[in-house]
Amino acid sequence: MPEPGAWRSADPRLRVGRLVAAWIASAAALLLAAEIVPGAEIRSFGGAVAVAAVAGVLNAVVPPLIAALRLPFTVAAGFLLVLGADAVILLIAADLAPEQLHVDGFAAALGVALIAAAVSTGIGAVAGIDDDEGYTLGVARRVARRVTRPTGADEPGILFLEIDGLALPVLRRAVRDGNVPNLARWLESGSHRLLEWETDLSSQTGASQAGILLGDNEDIPAFRWVDKASRAVVSCSNPDDCAEIERRHASGIGLLAGGGTSRGNLLSGEADVALLTVSRLAEERTPNPGYRAFLANGANVTRMVVLVAWEVGIEIVAAARQRRRDVRPRGRRGGPYPLLRAGMCVFVRDLIAFAVLQDMFRGVPAVYATFASYDEVAHHSGLERPDTLEALRKLDARFGLIDRARRYAPRPYEIVVLSDHGQTQGATFRQRNGYGLDDLVQRSLAAGRVGSVDAGDENATGVGRAVDEATGRTAGRNGRSGAEEVAHRAAVVLGSGNLGLIYLMERPHRLTLEEIRDRHPGLIEALCDHPHIAFALVRSATEGAMAIGGGGEHRLADGRVIGRDPLAGFSPNAPRHLLRADGFAHVADIVVNSFFDPVTEEGCAFEELISFHGGMGGPQTRPFVLHPAHLAVPGEPLVGAVAVHRMLRRWREQCNGGPLPAVAESYARVTAGASLSVEGASATGS
Repeated sequence: MPEPGAWRSADPRLRVGRLVAAWIASAAALLLAAEIVPGAEIRSFGGAVAVAAVAGVLNAVVPPLIAALRLPFTVAAGFLLVLGADAVILLIAADLAPEQLHVDGFAAALGVALIAAAVSTGIGAVAGIDDDEGYTLGVARRVARRVTRPTGADEPGILFLEIDGLALPVLRRAVRDGNVPNLARWLESGSHRLLEWETDLSSQTGASQAGILLGDNEDIPAFRWVDKASRAVVSCSNPDDCAEIERRHASGIGLLAGGGTSRGNLLSGEADVALLTVSRLAEERTPNPGYRAFLANGANVTRMVVLVAWEVGIEIVAAARQRRRDVRPRGRRGGPYPLLRAGMCVFVRDLIAFAVLQDMFRGVPAVYATFASYDEVAHHSGLERPDTLEALRKLDARFGLIDRARRYAPRPYEIVVLSDHGQTQGATFRQRNGYGLDDLVQRSLAAGRVGSVDAGDENATGVGRAVDEATGRTAGRNGRSGAEEVAHRAAVVLGSGNLGLIYLMERPHRLTLEEIRDRHPGLIEALCDHPHIAFALVRSATEGAMAIGGGGEHRLADGRVIGRDPLAGFSPNAPRHLLRADGFAHVADIVVNSFFDPVTEEGCAFEELISFHGGMGGPQTRPFVLHPAHLAVPGEPLVGAVAVHRMLRRWREQCNGGPLPAVAESYARVTAGASLSVEGASATGS
């Protein structure tokens, strides 16, 4: 940390050599684009150089003016205006230099702009001149200072950059194999160290972020669960449900309380300002100013169009290669998924990265930002398949940009990179058996029909949330299909990775083991004897919480094992995690966890994702914290997300030079009565 009064921010500088190289590349791209697009002509390479110069000057002026406008639909309108401005700029260049450039009209100019962006992006990626970093950071800093006056301080701010779904073993191999060169450099230099932590039973973002950001993740049994009293499904992807979760768990000690910002998270951590944060979407009645820094650099817009198309192409090729080589396991990758992947890996990723840059240039004391692109690709492609690691490499590049931008901020910044959980790989339960967990329960019930909510991909609504927030269309999006599907069913089966939740709806309370066996004599044995289920968590009226497997049982209250221990293949902390979850008010009547094979490192999800998280077994429970070496870590292992919260909050206090000021009004109190109750909210599939 710097000595008091020692911090001096630098000014981003244009590098002349890099600028000239980029100029020449742009000229070559324009020349090729004009050859391809009908109705466009550039008569010489010298003319292309002149046109590139005119376009470059206009691009430095027009997009920042558009970004400064208070448009009703910030990204939608701003994106289209900047894209249209690129075409208009070429038309203006044609008027200024008619002897060098001819363009028939707007459509031809737009075609030239897009194709030129595609070509120059490719040239830049190969030559390492795809962007003038000094210009990019300079624009972002100017926009940030127009939006909010920067706060300078000698005390460091702290950036928490979360890589959703990345396990410590996968990160270590990525460091070894050169897939995360920036993170590897930090470790090699000794500036940062790696620390492992262990998730709670529910190894998914909802439970982990509640613990990390709010310091409390009680009664979050899975990514989605049932409130039996109201027969409603609650989901961590639903804005109303997330708002209620935050209201119930916030207590004034949020990690971001006292001036922090939340970017791309499920929960806000009691931040002052949020962007793409699910629990705050209902509050985003006006366009979020966090997008301005991104739009102010006109090259971002055309580059994004190109990169989205490129990412769609990567997905189509990777999926075809897996089919041709008969790679197993193989996930579902058709339909709208290529566009979803491109949205998460380009659109959402870059919006969040630019929001973090803007926060730095404003001098925000603490930022927590979640980047979900690796998690998204891994779910469908596999844990360490080539295109999955490419998504990780691109994230690392964004972190490198954020790292280099620190010198231009009004205060010093520490960078902490962490994950909320990992992922484990394996063919799904349905792929292995030809039927789902809901079908197994259905055939084992004494009577009644089973309802289920299609789990799918927890990032599936992420791009839609970004568009909704950008356009101010967040109100009223509460998705009630889940409640409708389960309202009149005898049982509800939900999947959260390899954790399955079975709610028997004939009684509003949780049924005991004895009641279940009396009402549905074959159900427990059908579950526990299944080769792809390791154990079922139930509560006995006489023995308390129990984990029952095909060959034995583990009584959690006293640790007594009868027969073969069904928890033997899991973490030594597994009994502790199960006993805690058994005490939750909304725990399912029966909770099942899939098998885990330590030799192949495979398990199976109860939803259609080949790389998954949500329960126990394998690297899904082994996330990490990559932290500055001088920040103190606890002497004991970190078990549970709340333990991570305590450590990160101490780091904030260490950077702050003392205890954080008490929050006079917590988010819970501010929003009391403003959110829908969990009982009244419903869920969409995640």
